[in-house]
Parts: sequence; structure tokens; C-alpha cells
Amino acid sequence: MSATAEAPRFAPGATVRVKDDWPERRGPCHIRTPHYIRGRTGTVVRPLGAFPNPEDLAFARPAPKRTLYHVLFAQEPIWQEGKPGDTVMVEVFEHWLEDA
Repeated sequence: MSATAEAPRFAPGATVRVKDDWPERRGPCHIRTPHYIRGRTGTVVRPLGAFPNPEDLAFARPAPKRTLYHVLFAQEPIWQEGKPGDTVMVEVFEHWLEDA
């Protein structure tokens, strides 16, 4: 992680909720957060480091560094399939996460 980036807000094992936000309904945008996890609760596996925000880079705007996480979700509630214990891991930027 860059020395200028803030420390990760969420530690491994933290329970988080992905914001139930739909900025694409407000106008042109570039979103890296999949629809199927918005509003869902998951568990932080690990922070991956801080990277320029691709939502800004897509429009050639200044892109502050944001922490990216591996977040684990139970599979069955997302796709109504799978067996207990099946999971889905997704990379999610910190500004999309909130305390659950």
C-alpha cells in the first residue's frame, strides 16, 4: 500500500455490507461493484492494497487511492443455488463498504 494511502478501515473477519447504491441510474458512470452483491452482507478476507479509483480513471478525473478488499459472500442467497458452505469472493473498493 502506498505511504500516502490511509490505513484500511476494515480488518480481516469484519462483517460488512455493500452499499445498495445505483449511481448508473443518475447518469454516465463506470462501476466496478457487481449488481448481485449490492445490499448484501459479507466478510472481509483481506485488504489487497490501495489503488487509484477506477470509477474516476474511466473519465480521466483525478483518482484518489482507495483500499481494495477481498470480501466473501455466501453463494446461495445471491444465486439461489449451491449448498451450505459455498461462497463467492469479490474484490470490492472500500468506498462501497459499510459496517454491517
